[in-house]
Amino acid sequence: MKIGVQLWPQATNIKDMRAAWRKADAMGVDSIWTWDHFYPLSGDPEATHFECYSLLAAMAADTCHAQIGALVSCFTYRNPQLLADMARTIDHISDGRFVLGIGSGWFERDYKEYGYHFGTAIERLKLLEAGLPVIQERLAKLNPQPVRGKMPIMIGGGGEKVTLRLVAQYADQYNYFGPPESYGKKIQILDEWCAKVGRNPREIERTVAIYPKEVTPEIFEQYKQVGAEHVILTCGGPFDFGDLEKLLSWK
Repeated sequence: MKIGVQLWPQATNIKDMRAAWRKADAMGVDSIWTWDHFYPLSGDPEATHFECYSLLAAMAADTCHAQIGALVSCFTYRNPQLLADMARTIDHISDGRFVLGIGSGWFERDYKEYGYHFGTAIERLKLLEAGLPVIQERLAKLNPQPVRGKMPIMIGGGGEKVTLRLVAQYADQYNYFGPPESYGKKIQILDEWCAKVGRNPREIERTVAIYPKEVTPEIFEQYKQVGAEHVILTCGGPFDFGDLEKLLSWK
């Protein structure tokens, strides 16, 4: 089982975030993530907050072991060709440790405050579906290429008719939140989509994001039993890593 941590870029400062991702990397975590939003998702809606890809570039330079990425990037915040180039550049800064996490987006405040069209969930999924091959085409054209040739793509979300089909078609990693029984159902449906599109399901790493209250030996074992291969602990400031230490001791 791999262990990762998502560092929330809200209600904190750059000094503390840098100290947190350096510490997590030194602890030997397999992955370090942040989220792609412009405002806090919980607590004080006007608390401090920082932009995702600027943080990822700094994280890439500050760490040396863990994979890094956004859990997950909102596809419609950036032109897909630009997103591919940004990801490739950060991949080089990290010496090949970058994962391009992508989702269709959901946080309406981001869209309204920054002038993006929010639309419907179906519209955003259609844009994501159209954009994934564009990202792949741009990655293939970039000079230089990603460090390890093929940059891993993660897709996050739980939509069973579209999102999981896109995972089967395009992704190297899949992420979802939810209790073990719900997560297990998504994995079963993902396997069904893989059969339909002719994809080997074992080519897709199954990751699950969990909250501190879920850090118990029993829940950890349940996630393993339903197919999780990579547990990612969500963590807000002041970045107490006691729960992360527990997860590392159980892997």
